[in-house]
Amino acid sequence: MSQWQPDSWRSKPIQQQPTYQDQQHLKQVEETLQSYPPLVFAEETRQLQRQLGDVAEGKGFLLQGGDCAESFDEFNAPKIRDTFKVILQMAIVLTFAGKCPVTKVARMAGQYAKPRSSDLETINGVSLPSYRGDIINSFEFTNAARQPDPNRMLEAYHRGASTLNLLRAFAQGGLADLHQVNRWNMTFLENNPLRERYQDVANRLQETLEFMDVIGINHGNNATLHETHLFTSHEALLLNYEQALTRIDTLTGKPYNCSAHMVWIGERTRQLDHAHVEFFKGIHNPIGVKIGPTMDEDELIRLTDALNPDNLAGRLTFITRMGADNLEKNLPRLLRRIKSEGRKVVWSSDPMHGNTIKASSGYKTRNFDDILREIQQFFAAHHAEGTHAGGVHLEMTGQHVTECTGGAYQISDDDLAQAYKTQCDPRLNADQVLEMAFLVADHLKAGK
Repeated sequence: MSQWQPDSWRSKPIQQQPTYQDQQHLKQVEETLQSYPPLVFAEETRQLQRQLGDVAEGKGFLLQGGDCAESFDEFNAPKIRDTFKVILQMAIVLTFAGKCPVTKVARMAGQYAKPRSSDLETINGVSLPSYRGDIINSFEFTNAARQPDPNRMLEAYHRGASTLNLLRAFAQGGLADLHQVNRWNMTFLENNPLRERYQDVANRLQETLEFMDVIGINHGNNATLHETHLFTSHEALLLNYEQALTRIDTLTGKPYNCSAHMVWIGERTRQLDHAHVEFFKGIHNPIGVKIGPTMDEDELIRLTDALNPDNLAGRLTFITRMGADNLEKNLPRLLRRIKSEGRKVVWSSDPMHGNTIKASSGYKTRNFDDILREIQQFFAAHHAEGTHAGGVHLEMTGQHVTECTGGAYQISDDDLAQAYKTQCDPRLNADQVLEMAFLVADHLKAGK
């Protein structure tokens, strides 16, 4: 790695990148971004890696979730707040009902780029460049909107900075106070079929806090009762942006990608000899890699060697996205190989991407039962192999959308049109997320 530089990736083959027409304009934008302050700090990423190290050792659980693709048009404080709250709610259920420390990582403040299965999208015989996320082009189906625009990277930076500012205010300014857990989402308590179970957790937590207050442990002398740590993450797909926000840490002299605390490589861009793996080799953030059902055991070991040569616990997270019909057959062989070679990795389940279907109504959707089935198989495989089911990675929102079918409310195909708002992939809504939290907590508790 002595030869690695932040721009080393430019000499490698690369997938899933836009074609910018004005290269000089692109260079100017990159130089502008390089002059901007970092969005996150190296010590924050080291703190996350320490927590993920505990997860890798079986002493914690990773909750990672947020939008499939953040939208410039839906950038507002209530949306950020609602997603923040539902992540906290899910973490409370996992921690209290599952009796397990939870590391919270949001897909926020940078999840602006999306890989696509085709370079072109065709509607009514007209073919235009595919929408690749707001950091690259616009969702509107016009020639002008679909042209990649370097200025969108600057827009993504500023919106990411504002999102981070608000998230830090929420995390440290009282919204995360455990005494407020009963008031985080009263609509859920009023209407959800699982309201009694959630109310029981909230009541028991309240009783515990009251007891702690009696013996002198309260928010006045213990910040953890009214503050929290929420880290950010995104798929580091657009390497021009990621390189421009890479900085040398003044304390350690090591390069960190300061666009987020954690970044990951997608299933479509994890080729060993390609640009994304090359870039990830040199940054010192905690990193993830999406793993599909076709992953070969030898290739997985080579990928592990390339990205975590020092075998540091917490450095590398494998995020499995295999589908409920494929995971049971393919995950165990990978778990056995990693375990037999003593590699320290976090295993997390992305039960969303492998279970995407097209509903009879024409909407792209995911069924709650399929998502749950893949999570159940994930826990079962780890139990059978004697490894640690370390986390879940969900595309979700704090809004009451109707994008995924099923769940306690039994959203049907016909219901999807009521509030289908995503620009890319379907997300679990706030009620479905909390329902999922209880089901995952049951597995965590059983594992103990």
